[in-house]
Amino acid sequence: MTSSLRKVFRYSALLLSGLLWLSSTLTRAQTTTVTGTIVDGKTGEPLLFANIIFVGSSIGATTDDEGRYSLKGAGNFTKVAVSFIGYKPYTKEITPGITQTLIIKLEADSQVLNELVVRSGKRERYRNKDNPAVELIRNVISRKEQNQIGSYDYAAYEEYDKLQFSLSSVSTNVADRKIFQKYRFLLANRDTTTLPGKSLLPIYLEEKLAEHYFRKSPGREKVIVKGNKRVDFGEYFDSNGLSIYLNRMYSKVDIYSNAIFLMTNQFLSPIAGSAPTFYQYFLADTITVGNTKLAGLHFVPRNTTDMLFEGKMYITLDGNYAVQRINLSVNPRINLNWVRDLQIRQQFEPNTDGKYYLSRSDLLADFGVSKSKGGGIFGQRTLSYRNYKTGQPQTEAFYDGPPQVMDTQADTQPDQFWASNRHDTLSAAESKVYANIDSLKRMPSFRRTMQTLTFLFAGYKSFGAFEVGPANTFYSFNPIEGFRLRIGGRTTPELSKRYYAETYAAYGFKDERWKYFLSGTYSINNKSIYQFPQHYVRSSFQRDTKIPGQELQFVQEDNFLLSFKRGVNDKWLYNDTYRIDYMHEFENHFSYSIGLKNWQQSPAGTLAFMRPGDGENVPTPTVTTSEISVEARWAPNEQFFQGKIYRVPIIGRYPVFTVRYTAGLKGPFNGQYNYHNLTAVVSKRLFMSPIGFSNVTVQGGYLFGQVPFPLLTIHRANQTYAYQLNSYNLMNFLEFVSDRYASVSIDHSFNGFFFNKVPLLKKLKWREAVSVKALYGGLRPENDPKLNPSLYQFPTDAFGVPYTYALKQTPYMEASVGVANVLKFFRIDLVKRLNYLDHPNVSQWGIRTRATFDF
Repeated sequence: MTSSLRKVFRYSALLLSGLLWLSSTLTRAQTTTVTGTIVDGKTGEPLLFANIIFVGSSIGATTDDEGRYSLKGAGNFTKVAVSFIGYKPYTKEITPGITQTLIIKLEADSQVLNELVVRSGKRERYRNKDNPAVELIRNVISRKEQNQIGSYDYAAYEEYDKLQFSLSSVSTNVADRKIFQKYRFLLANRDTTTLPGKSLLPIYLEEKLAEHYFRKSPGREKVIVKGNKRVDFGEYFDSNGLSIYLNRMYSKVDIYSNAIFLMTNQFLSPIAGSAPTFYQYFLADTITVGNTKLAGLHFVPRNTTDMLFEGKMYITLDGNYAVQRINLSVNPRINLNWVRDLQIRQQFEPNTDGKYYLSRSDLLADFGVSKSKGGGIFGQRTLSYRNYKTGQPQTEAFYDGPPQVMDTQADTQPDQFWASNRHDTLSAAESKVYANIDSLKRMPSFRRTMQTLTFLFAGYKSFGAFEVGPANTFYSFNPIEGFRLRIGGRTTPELSKRYYAETYAAYGFKDERWKYFLSGTYSINNKSIYQFPQHYVRSSFQRDTKIPGQELQFVQEDNFLLSFKRGVNDKWLYNDTYRIDYMHEFENHFSYSIGLKNWQQSPAGTLAFMRPGDGENVPTPTVTTSEISVEARWAPNEQFFQGKIYRVPIIGRYPVFTVRYTAGLKGPFNGQYNYHNLTAVVSKRLFMSPIGFSNVTVQGGYLFGQVPFPLLTIHRANQTYAYQLNSYNLMNFLEFVSDRYASVSIDHSFNGFFFNKVPLLKKLKWREAVSVKALYGGLRPENDPKLNPSLYQFPTDAFGVPYTYALKQTPYMEASVGVANVLKFFRIDLVKRLNYLDHPNVSQWGIRTRATFDF
């Protein structure tokens, strides 16, 4: 796992684990469980998509294709109610607080619904051909473009966005316990109305009021944020970073989009172009709203464990076939981690031209470690839209600048502003969240608890302006240094947003050498150097060890677990590296950097820089290079998981382009070689819901000039037991070098699409993955030491057998099949090396694992 991904995993785990732990500590609720089947009372045939609900609550379930259901809720429920189109409603008394099984028989209703005849009896096999429900949904699909806001040349509207998180199933008497008496003001602020049957304790609230403007051609959007207000947890969670993370989990739902992204997963919309292949549709009823006739349509997945929705929508029968209302949920069997319940409710209202626009969207999700009991986290995002205007153009200059602009008063709007402009009134519990959390973060006991959790999960101990860490680098080992101790830290924005420093010191007990790093950074735009857009100058010096071909990261995380490596690992480098870097990012997500670097490499272990001499090879102690580099990167619409002292790009649907040029300069600062190196990388995630997604990376490079092998492209190998997406996992360190190369890497995650159809595997909720990597490359004659004896000879082992090679006409290839979501956190891959098997010390097969964090 890369350094950036590890940060996401740690902070995500810190947020989720901390909240779930707190919730489970506060929870003491009784659970009522009802399971069984719902059948036709006359024929005994199971009824698909019948509804069952606890009376007096909104907790319900629907039957699957065998009529089975499972209904669970925290509360003392005494009755269940059952309903199904074409059958009489049914109510049954139950015993609260226990698990019970009910076989419910419904009596057919002789009433014929308006324009819909319901027939009971033996079910026919479902098919799309000659199915009026499928014909109806195809009409919806064919008119998707005309029913979206993007069909107008110009459009504008006001959006109110509210995001709220609560601890769920909080016991009513928890505030009376001695350990929690200090927090009585917080624990007494419970909400028992939002989610009937559960007690909610609001802990986070965020509100935003914005004006949106859209232009069709050329396509431009502008968002002006008029008000922005959210809970601030202080130093423990960066407010901006937490907001981005939560908004990413609870993404805005566009039902007209083919794919809907939620909780780090992608769901196929029931009105996507390919939806009839994966969904089943059933006509339900017809109703009239105003002068518009609507058709009700149920939809369910063909496979209940796929990343698909189930629910009901109403479609206009006025020729537009627009969605007027839709309710989405997920089957309890879905391959989705920690999500107990997920509900999406959207309403659309007609514009003056008869087209429908989204007026309200509610997304509700209940999380928990256990699917059925214990405390959890409940989140709700409500989006409200009003003041739609179409056909009113703005000036060209209006769209200049960044796509989103914050009003100067947005973050400081008074309470009166929100009282006048909210589309909804806050509940009594929500209205107290801002003040309660502000009081909580000032409590010494809360601060001590959060400091401990931050150190355990993030690995850093904060001392305000300076923090020590990361903890997982304090101890490691390798063949060169032996037992290695390291201590380091960095300043935080609390000291200065203009000046930053970072350092570490390490000592190897085998080589008895000190290693160290020191950097200083000046923020030109007076913003944190970890926040977008970056604009800074940095100078640094590093003296440390390195494996040839591994990316040199200035603050390497010497993870203890990565100390364990397979095969021979005795060829290392000592490096002295001086650098000056200038970075400039722009609001359109284009960035460039300029770097100056002086790099001295010295061989370590069994590695040697050998030149032919008088009858024998003569060792050379160092290779020194001086370089100037320029890099350009464009990542359109990129978002970040943003923290106070880190940021990690979020992989989206847009490609990322990177081009880098490096020139070696002979002479300045003892540089020994002239050369030019050009590399280019394009990466993109391809979403293919419901069969998962692929991460595709294409890369190429060309080195001009004659250089020894330490300056060639040493292809990134991996001899750890961790699966690395950007490395060749069965290639040995220093095995292949090139002066020109092209590579492609494809890693596809199926998200359980096939395993979900295998009875045993779908219970485990494993997810399948495959990958393939191919590397073309080679050496020109002037860089081949066999043809140019003046160059350093390729390394050999103790018996003189070559250890380093140039790629031939055949590309290096490896492939893997993997099982992800093992214990909800791990991916395990079986990797196969496909060629170059005659090289010494190579492994044809390998098992690799890495930690992941996906819902």
